[in-house]
Amino acid sequence: MEEINKEAALHSIVKESIINMIKSGEYQPDTKLPTEAEFCKTFGVSRTTIRTALQQLTVEGYVYRVQGKGTFVAENKVKQSLTSTVEQFSEQIMMQGKDPSIKVLQLKVIEATDFLAKQFNQNIGEPVNCLERMRYVNDAPLQYEISYLPWYKVPGLDSAACEKSLYKMLETKYNIKIGKTVEHLELILADDTISKMLKIPAGSPCFLLETFAYAKDETAIEYSKTIYRGDRAHFVIERNY
Repeated sequence: MEEINKEAALHSIVKESIINMIKSGEYQPDTKLPTEAEFCKTFGVSRTTIRTALQQLTVEGYVYRVQGKGTFVAENKVKQSLTSTVEQFSEQIMMQGKDPSIKVLQLKVIEATDFLAKQFNQNIGEPVNCLERMRYVNDAPLQYEISYLPWYKVPGLDSAACEKSLYKMLETKYNIKIGKTVEHLELILADDTISKMLKIPAGSPCFLLETFAYAKDETAIEYSKTIYRGDRAHFVIERNY
């Protein structure tokens, strides 16, 4: 048992050391990392320890492997501040030197379920907009989002307009300004559908952000679920005291 614990501690130390070298810029994106044998000499540990550390770094999105060529440093993760307003997403991405884009997968009107009816103070079966979108960074999928908005508040949503900031569109077209959001963030594993959407293996860790959005008069305007690739998303929380 002591040997197992020692091995576990060693691969954690190795993993953190490699992460620090990546973050410090010693290992730049898309550069090839040393071989497992070279890492063994550098850290003075077994190949099993190195292999375990690299496997975890791959799952966490710090490195990627190319069959027959080796292990390479992945692109820097996409940072998003959880304390910024939602419509600042594109601006945050562009400030990181990346190209953001949004694609509407589907826009339809559905009947309100019991949950949605209670959320939007409607009757079960009344019309609700259902909007599915994908957000990309440098043409690579970062997040899948499904949003629900009450039809009586936002009738006739335009698909093309939804490929930009949804909240800005609500303000300009419907005179609805979002006053606050309540958000819940948790870790999930990608099912078959999400794995195809985000182009990741089934079972990969993802972040699920559940959002309840309210207008200035506290009327519920949107309920959404956004799923982020766990290997590409990096959240920043800033608090002032």
